[in-house]
Amino acid sequence: MKSSTANQSRVAVQADADRLADFVLFTQRSCILNLSNELNRGNISFPQFFLLAYLSSEDYLTMSDIAKKMGHSTAAATGLVDRLEKLGYVERVHAAEDRRKIMVRITHKGTELVAHMRKEIAANLADMMSEMDEEEAETLDHARRAVTPR
Repeated sequence: MKSSTANQSRVAVQADADRLADFVLFTQRSCILNLSNELNRGNISFPQFFLLAYLSSEDYLTMSDIAKKMGHSTAAATGLVDRLEKLGYVERVHAAEDRRKIMVRITHKGTELVAHMRKEIAANLADMMSEMDEEEAETLDHARRAVTPR
């Protein structure tokens, strides 16, 4: 009996995961299209935007931190930062304890861009969620509870 219950639970979890995967794929496509249009106006690439999003939640990141988070080499991270700095979205500052250490922090302009894009994404998701049926909404709520830190 336990084996049957465990198997049913795995099947239910897999069904929820499949529905959630469909939701992610659908919302990702929609969000990416909207994000792409917005970012094109500001001449920002997706990697540059993702870096800004990382920086918006930190006081600063070093070049090696950026490279690690982005999955790039330090040279590639430097290129991302160069472009964002020219556009006024980030700035480089020297560490007080070691002037050789360069830290990157987001500017007010960068913070505004991330906040605007987050607001656009949230509005897009709210539109999609308002059109969900009860089963889809339940699956999403189950997934939200599973990934929310306790």
